[in-house]
Amino acid sequence: MPVKRVYPVPSDIEIAQMAELLPIVEVAEKVGLTEDDLDLYGKWKAKVHLDVLHRLKDRPDGKYIDVTAITPTPLGEGKTVTTIGTSLGLAYIGKEVITCIRQPSMGPTFGIKGGAAGGGYSQVVPMEDFNLHLTGDIHAVGAAHNLLAAAVDARILHEMELTDEQLAKFCPEIPRLNIDPNSILWNRVVDISDRALRNIVIGLQAGQADKPLPEGSTLRELVANLPGGTDGVPRITGYDITVASEIMAILALVDGYRGLADLRERLGRIVWGFSKDGRPLTAEDLRVAGAMTVLLKDALMPTLMQTLEGTPAFVHTGPFANIAHGNNSIIADQIALKLVGPDGFVVTESGFGADCGMEKFFNIKCRYSGLIPNCVVLVCTVRALKMHGGGPEVIPGRPLSPAYTEENVELLEKGLPNLIQHIENVLKFGVPVVVAINRFKTDTDREIGVIQEAARKAGAFDAVVSEVWAKGGEGGAALAEAVVKACEQPSNFRFLYPLEASIREKIETIAREIYRADGVDYMPEAERKIELYTAMGYDKLPLCMAKTHLSFSHDPKLKGAPRGFRLPIRDIRASVGAGFLYPLCGAMRTMPGLPSRPAFVDVDIDLATGRVKGLF
Repeated sequence: MPVKRVYPVPSDIEIAQMAELLPIVEVAEKVGLTEDDLDLYGKWKAKVHLDVLHRLKDRPDGKYIDVTAITPTPLGEGKTVTTIGTSLGLAYIGKEVITCIRQPSMGPTFGIKGGAAGGGYSQVVPMEDFNLHLTGDIHAVGAAHNLLAAAVDARILHEMELTDEQLAKFCPEIPRLNIDPNSILWNRVVDISDRALRNIVIGLQAGQADKPLPEGSTLRELVANLPGGTDGVPRITGYDITVASEIMAILALVDGYRGLADLRERLGRIVWGFSKDGRPLTAEDLRVAGAMTVLLKDALMPTLMQTLEGTPAFVHTGPFANIAHGNNSIIADQIALKLVGPDGFVVTESGFGADCGMEKFFNIKCRYSGLIPNCVVLVCTVRALKMHGGGPEVIPGRPLSPAYTEENVELLEKGLPNLIQHIENVLKFGVPVVVAINRFKTDTDREIGVIQEAARKAGAFDAVVSEVWAKGGEGGAALAEAVVKACEQPSNFRFLYPLEASIREKIETIAREIYRADGVDYMPEAERKIELYTAMGYDKLPLCMAKTHLSFSHDPKLKGAPRGFRLPIRDIRASVGAGFLYPLCGAMRTMPGLPSRPAFVDVDIDLATGRVKGLF
């Protein structure tokens, strides 16, 4: 049931709360799901059972579309709006369609970015539920993650206190692991941005904090020499935001046909530290993977919601888009592709620009799922291209420079190389690309025409204006028509690199082919990790490059399509349970901080109606 459009366009939350939602059982019925397939979470959302996949296993899949973007400004370019809007447009022209997107973290929701349910007349609703607790999946990930963290520190303490005989008596399932406390890789997590927790000391005993510090000692030396006790063994550690947990990445990469079995195996393979003789230690070594699986059994099911126009949307998992792969779950895509059938469409979204999320979508997610994409939608804006052409800095919370709100074709043309490189990168995977120009009211027809001409010349199947923010499905109809035609093109999908390639070969292929770097420089720690992971057999895993989303390079200040740079690899870390290595191209924040004016100051409850207000 389309929401009634009002102009000027109200705020996102006002639009969402004006919508007359369909009961979720009716949304489910439209795609062939019954109440027996659902676990209801109130009237507007439900979990979908994985046995739907087995019931429909012989049904051909629908068309598979990935929405990505050019290198964005810090404001974002409307990728989620376009993802939902592409689905609305497909439904508007009479196609069966399901949207599949990530669940957002509450860190950005209450920080500076706000929610991630789309915007304007292109949203998933109820947007309050979407942006807050939803069905509790993120909390389940946090509980499972912190259970492992607690198990690690408890085992360190008990191995310090007890003899082999006592360990065998009290817990015969776990032999002495000889844990190296300095090797622990597993932080704790919380789903709120809290920079004060990035680096902390745990395990302090009563009174230790009041003792004088030895002169000349570093904090690490001091902590290492503190005695442990009933409150644990002191060590330096920290907190990450929950969506940065490897468990979130694991949940997103589980094969729906294997379900709990695949989840259980992946959790067991998590490497959380090393023994004193260099042996990797896993969750299975601690016999905690089974309990972690129990905490996650309901989180394995995707959540069914709806768009403002009543089309179905799966919301499932939310892995970070830098140290993880930044895509929604394989399970949601698998179920959606079966439900829409061979004449239908599934629209999903990759986090960050195409050099990050899309590259990982192809080389990691598609590799594990076996699903073949039919088309890529590449979102761009006049604003972002002007920034890449040398426009003034774009800073969230500050008014845009007139350079972005007045016609300036010369500045726009200077930024086109960024769009062109992204188009070329998509085509390297053998997939047709449709450029979606997310139009703002200040964009001129001349500027739009320049983008369309450049995109088609670079090899895009088409370049189409999208006005879904203001017009919903009607504003996405032309984009949808182009997507349907692109999906009819012959598929020649291919991975960028073979898994048999060495770690260096994979890194250098991505650096050369996607970023256009002149070469790669490995720091000593990265060199050490390459040797270590190769010896351990992890070198056959795909790569999840951890770098800034604000540039093709490692340096967010290098805009456009930079050339003549070398890519530094500071370190390489292993997410063995998820099934990838992630090289660090610079420092990566895994715990955001709150800005000076956080978004939460506007969020409150209307006491008269009980409605949330202030979310955006």
